[in-house]
Amino acid sequence: MITTTPDRDVDLITLDRHERRNALDVAHLQDLRRAIDGALARGARAIVLTGDGSSFCAGADLSGVYSDAFRQELYATLSTITAATIPVIAAVNGPAIGAGTQLAIACDLRVVDSTATFAVPTARNGLAVDPWTVRRLALLAGGGTARSILLGCSALEAAEALTHGLADRSGGLHEALNWAQDIATMAPLTLRYSKLALETLFESTPQAASDDATLTAAFEACWSSADLAEATRARAEKRTPRFEGR
Repeated sequence: MITTTPDRDVDLITLDRHERRNALDVAHLQDLRRAIDGALARGARAIVLTGDGSSFCAGADLSGVYSDAFRQELYATLSTITAATIPVIAAVNGPAIGAGTQLAIACDLRVVDSTATFAVPTARNGLAVDPWTVRRLALLAGGGTARSILLGCSALEAAEALTHGLADRSGGLHEALNWAQDIATMAPLTLRYSKLALETLFESTPQAASDDATLTAAFEACWSSADLAEATRARAEKRTPRFEGR
């Protein structure tokens, strides 16, 4: 379930799926887009996105992550966040894994509590994140940190995220909401321009994977690989996958 709680000029959008640690599936991604569109239609001046309970978002619901539909819905949702004309703040509580990290970095700002953890362990399951995610991660946290997360499958704890620029402030949901309420008092046209300039000058869109045909082919190859099929079997059989690079 995705819940929206309006408070003056700020909308709090909460991922509320305790039984799956707020993991995302197609339906929840669609609901999240509707919630963001609803906040914009209401005239909210800032959005706070968080997860209920002890997880921000445990990533993709692995029962559906291997489908083309999930990929399409995920990148459409990331596009909705980055294209929103108002600031979006992620209040990261607990793990933000895989698609959870992608959701957090699509937001404009990130507030992390002491339990926050970022990780993109795609190399452990044969998946791949799109070039936009790689670029965004490197722009925010630096190339070295992006390599550690993507190539070393390292997890980044809250203190490290703050040090490396992946997070902007420490604190819980209260801190994020207070920051959002402050931002909501600022000049909307200036904020809209600043966000548009940052996205236009430094970013490609999540929907456009890459203009580089070689990079796009390598990305798609991961999603059609025998290794990905092996990872799917291994998960069903509760064993470690045996990757062969094909």
